[in-house]
Amino acid sequence: MIKIVIVGGGAGGLKLATRLGKHFNLSPVLKRQKKEPQAQVTLVDKNRTHIWKPLLHQVATGALNSGLDALEYQVHGRANGFQFELGSLSRLDRKNQRIELAEVRNRSGNLLVPERTLEYDYLVVALGSESNDFNIPGIREYCQFLDSSAQAQNFHQHLLDKFLQLETKVKDKVQIAIVGGGATGVELAAELVDANRQMGYYGHIANGAIELTLIEASKRLLPVLPSRLGTNAERELSRLGVRVLTNCQIGKATDNGFITTTGETITASIRVWAAGIKASKLLCQLDGLETNKLNQITVQNTLQSKTDPRIFALGDCAGCIDRAGNRVPPRAQAAQQMAETVYHNLMALIEGGEQQEYLYRDRGSLVSLSHSAAVGSLMGSLVKGSLIIEGRFAGFAYRSLYRMHLAALHGWPKATLLYLIGNANRFVKPRLKLH
Repeated sequence: MIKIVIVGGGAGGLKLATRLGKHFNLSPVLKRQKKEPQAQVTLVDKNRTHIWKPLLHQVATGALNSGLDALEYQVHGRANGFQFELGSLSRLDRKNQRIELAEVRNRSGNLLVPERTLEYDYLVVALGSESNDFNIPGIREYCQFLDSSAQAQNFHQHLLDKFLQLETKVKDKVQIAIVGGGATGVELAAELVDANRQMGYYGHIANGAIELTLIEASKRLLPVLPSRLGTNAERELSRLGVRVLTNCQIGKATDNGFITTTGETITASIRVWAAGIKASKLLCQLDGLETNKLNQITVQNTLQSKTDPRIFALGDCAGCIDRAGNRVPPRAQAAQQMAETVYHNLMALIEGGEQQEYLYRDRGSLVSLSHSAAVGSLMGSLVKGSLIIEGRFAGFAYRSLYRMHLAALHGWPKATLLYLIGNANRFVKPRLKLH
């Protein structure tokens, strides 16, 4: 039996595991003929549950309850024909085609599962990315990040502590500074304004009790999107009371704020770093796999590693160059498209056929401005130029992206039901998670 191991259960890795599991273990033809599956699919992730990464800013503010919206890998794997292993990749042995997983311990430090070895015929690395601190002093020590559900939940608890101080008049203001005017920074700022408004509804916290500063090193917000969108996002955030600083570079982080390269001090009790990403340093230590300066695994146009054709990489950890010579951007849509290509190419290797080249298709980008609105561009390279959308229609399109993600995992009938249940929960429960 052919063994396929996928490391990383993000948008791309989970979609790939779901499709492969269904194909090799839940195929109607396979059941009718009572044949043994041709391949065994195993998904490895260090977390027990999956949250779509573009929604982590909502987890951080409490707008999304991760306990209700998280997908359990173990349950999903059983329903979709793949196995799940809880653990973190620690070592790759390409000669013997196996990986080692680090031991698993509980919060008290007690050993739950010892180190394990998994053999593979084909390995897919889909470990995603983490924040790039650019070696700026103090960033790792004094800033919070939103790279994972655990970090988002940690931010949420910290935010609730600050709300409690406001509620009990221990503090009059809470100063929050967010570095990075890309999608994550803009979305988090907008959600925090709405969280402040909701806390004013539930308690006695005035609007404006949170003083927000959004800092971007470029000339405008959303620098990778059309200039009009960055300008409009800045105008909307300013209207909401967010202080926006562009052309502002951070030289150092401290325990009470940031110091810019020009010497200005930006005071903040909560400091968030959302400026740039890179892949994990672990990828540079995987038995000689070639990586680039962002620690990404360099891949061929089939998404196979340039070092080892039995190893694929997809998503943010894949150093993929498109036909125009541009680096494929680290977006959820790129990871999901890569999952389709890897699926096809694995099928070609296992069942016979010709492998295909990965082609990135820009479907556009959408950035949420809290629950009612968004800005963005649709269609991207599918039309001449981009179709710019804003306001409530853009907000509807943004929410549709999550529905499409659910459909890729569960199919449209179940995805629609899950979405309706989620909306019902938000109707009968508080709009803000307060625990």
